[in-house]
Amino acid sequence: MGLSLAFACFLFIVTLFQFTAFSFSSEQPAVLCHSDERLALLQLKDSFIIDKQALAAGFCAYPKVDSWDSQSVDCCSWDGIECDKITGVVIGLDLSSSCLYGSINSTSSLFRLLRLQKLNLANNHFNYSLIPYALGNLSMLTYLNLSSSEFSGQIPSEISKLYRLSSLDFSNNWDTNLSQRLLVLEKPDMKSLIQNLTNLKYLSLSYVVVASPIPSVLANLSSLTSLYLEFCGLQGMFPLAIFRLPNLETIWLLHNLHLTGYLPEFNFSNKLKKLALLNTSFSGELPASIDNLNSLEFLGLGHCNFSGSVPSTLGNLPNLKFLDLAINSFTGSVPPTLGNLTKLGTLDLQYNYFTGFIPSELTNLTQLTYLNLLGNMLHGSVPSSISRLEKLNFFDCDFNRLGGILEMDPFLELKDLQYLFLSLNNFYLVFLDNSNATRPQAQLVDIGLRHCHLREFPYFLRNQHRLQLLDLSSNNIDGQIPQWLSKVSVETLLFLDLSNNSFIGFDDFPLVLPWSKLQYLKLDSNILRGSLPVPPLSTVFYSISNNSLNGEIPQLLCNLSSLSILDFSYNNMSGGIPVCLSNFSKSLLVLKVRSNQLDGPIPSGWATGNRLKMIDLSKNKLQEKIPKSLMECKMLEYLDLGNNQIRDAFPSWLGSLPELNILILSSNAFYGRMENPKLNLIVFPKLRIIDLSHNRFNGTLPWGYFERWISMKNLDGKNSPPKYMHESLDMMISIMHVPRDYDYSMTITNKGMEMKYPKIIRTLVAIDFSSNRFDGEISESIGKLKELHLLNFSNNNLVGGIPIAIAKLTNLESLDLSQNKLVGRIPMELSTQLTFLSFLNVSHNRLTGRIPGGGQFETFQSSSFDGNLGLCGKPLLKECSSNSRSLPPPSLTSSGEFGLDWKVVLLGYGCGFLFGVVIGHVVIKKKPNWFANTFSKFPTRRRRRHVL
Repeated sequence: MGLSLAFACFLFIVTLFQFTAFSFSSEQPAVLCHSDERLALLQLKDSFIIDKQALAAGFCAYPKVDSWDSQSVDCCSWDGIECDKITGVVIGLDLSSSCLYGSINSTSSLFRLLRLQKLNLANNHFNYSLIPYALGNLSMLTYLNLSSSEFSGQIPSEISKLYRLSSLDFSNNWDTNLSQRLLVLEKPDMKSLIQNLTNLKYLSLSYVVVASPIPSVLANLSSLTSLYLEFCGLQGMFPLAIFRLPNLETIWLLHNLHLTGYLPEFNFSNKLKKLALLNTSFSGELPASIDNLNSLEFLGLGHCNFSGSVPSTLGNLPNLKFLDLAINSFTGSVPPTLGNLTKLGTLDLQYNYFTGFIPSELTNLTQLTYLNLLGNMLHGSVPSSISRLEKLNFFDCDFNRLGGILEMDPFLELKDLQYLFLSLNNFYLVFLDNSNATRPQAQLVDIGLRHCHLREFPYFLRNQHRLQLLDLSSNNIDGQIPQWLSKVSVETLLFLDLSNNSFIGFDDFPLVLPWSKLQYLKLDSNILRGSLPVPPLSTVFYSISNNSLNGEIPQLLCNLSSLSILDFSYNNMSGGIPVCLSNFSKSLLVLKVRSNQLDGPIPSGWATGNRLKMIDLSKNKLQEKIPKSLMECKMLEYLDLGNNQIRDAFPSWLGSLPELNILILSSNAFYGRMENPKLNLIVFPKLRIIDLSHNRFNGTLPWGYFERWISMKNLDGKNSPPKYMHESLDMMISIMHVPRDYDYSMTITNKGMEMKYPKIIRTLVAIDFSSNRFDGEISESIGKLKELHLLNFSNNNLVGGIPIAIAKLTNLESLDLSQNKLVGRIPMELSTQLTFLSFLNVSHNRLTGRIPGGGQFETFQSSSFDGNLGLCGKPLLKECSSNSRSLPPPSLTSSGEFGLDWKVVLLGYGCGFLFGVVIGHVVIKKKPNWFANTFSKFPTRRRRRHVL
């Protein structure tokens, strides 16, 4: 009884307390923000301007500070402000995406808000300010976000004092104008910054320059759920212990090329949902225990160094939605168990070494929108059940060994399919019958059917109205390009490649091709006849080489204000080059009209400020002189005027072009001496290939130029991986970057024959002065051009010996000094030091002595030395005498330092004989007795006296 009474009293007291508390709270007025903090916020607002243009698209949502009214008493009601409900102090400030522009430093009124717990300034533009060190005074902060806000410089050490932080984000402070990272974490380094931040759950330093290993102390952050370190320049080995953090859900390490590591055995439970290692140097094999990551949704291992087979257990991840294994060295077959990943939306296996068949189980992936099998060694056929992938948007199996007959019907039934690439396989495509072509079909955006053994235009294209990319190159389609193509995707088509077929013309097309947004048009290597088609004004790339086009160059081409590449080489175009092409839009980079029938002068009036890098007018019938306005092409790297009818002196003024790499003037009518440049004048600073062959130049070789050709003495980047001269056009076609390289090409004489270089490596160095009238000696200064690969002085009137200095050209691969008047011995050093020499021709000179043996000289045929009557030894049949064997091998010069010129010797003998005859006649006439007594054959004997 007493116990019940006590319990009742207790309930009464509790009820009374709750009623009293409710009455008290309901009578309290709303707490207003503090006036000093209100003032600080208004001052903060006034320190910035609102600039919606300063921010990247999408980063400026709305200016929250516009709601901050100085007439409003309660700042707690303003946008982006959070106050403590009891004390009224400001504890949260969220100004993200508020269009703020201006600088901020440690004197800002922001730092009077000492009770701040959350600060978000993301997605603004703080004008490259340093991160204020006064942030370290906001000791109550648990959340700090300064991402994408144009802060720069070193992250201050004071941040390490904010030990209450659970979320820290300095990511994506990136200068879009200079394409460079703005923030640096060096002093302090990452270890010093985070070792005291033991409460961190979220850490993002993406796009911060760290350039150091990941500190092992990261593995001590037991509360960490998300780690974002994209493009930080990380180095060294990734600490394996981080994989074992119990709460970690995201590891995001993209684009750290020097970060190494491997995946451990996952014999432990974890919560990992996202693992992104794309474009790092992680290596090794995928562990079979990877199926223990049963929460994993995103696995990005592309562009790494993984190898081995893909374990079948990868198909046991029930939540996986994204799988990227592209550009590694995986081998073996594609595991059929991948067909168990029923939530998978993206599967990228491109550029590995997968073999075998495409598993039919992949067609179980009904959520799949992206499937990329490009660049493997898969064979067999594409599964006919592909139509089960109803959500498939992107399919690429280019560059494999797939064969058989592939029906297009299943693909065209995929209503969501937009991107289809079947190029460079060995199957034969079968298309819908014309009678069924009107039924509903996929509206494709990109179609790649290169090298698919097509013999006619795919009829289904008639009904495609959204195409942006169409590649039908390298097939067997002949006849006219059908007239109905001119009505396909007229307002959307950006990329059209019909090259390497057998088209003979356009069937009733308009003069200007109809696709109004076309950027890329390639029609090379067909049999197109008639006049040159004119692409639309939007065209950036236009190549129609190797056809049979004739007529004159249309003036309408000059209206293509966006054009970068123009190539109609190897046709039969005639007439002159329009003057407007020399005064073209500043967008033009390449002008190539090689091998046509063009005549008249080279156009004058090349525009100031043009961007031309390559001009190739070779193999035409161009005449007169080179216009000096070519000096306005300050970016020019390649100039080929060879095989024309140009009559001019050497254009020394081209030496002022700072970027000129290649100059070809061969097979013209250039004449006269090449005068040496003035002292201290920089000429042709980047020249590395010059061809003046087959002209009428005379006088001595221009050694003054040779002394100034810096790039032939020491070539930058020679130890780097091979690079070729080209123009890269990285066009955005629909969702894809379509990189298209336009390679520079040339034809020069190498190793005794005319050789075409379809690509020009940037380290090739060559001089060809052959077939002119140069005389004099080869100077020892030739030995300074140490980067030379090809040297041709043949068919001139050069005299003297072969200088030993040529042996210093240790990169030399081809040396031709034939058809000159060189004398003396072949220096022994050429055989011992020119280890790369694969072609030598010194025939038809006046060389003497033994041919050096050993080294590359053992590989040369007798034709390399023919026409030198004084040479002996292998490979010639003429053996050397013992005298030849004992003599040293100096190189002789015409000055007589080591020998005598035979003409001088004969002249001496003749003069001596004449002088002797005259003097003898005088002596005989004046002193006959003395002459008789001195030179008589039988002198008079004295008679002996007889003694009686």
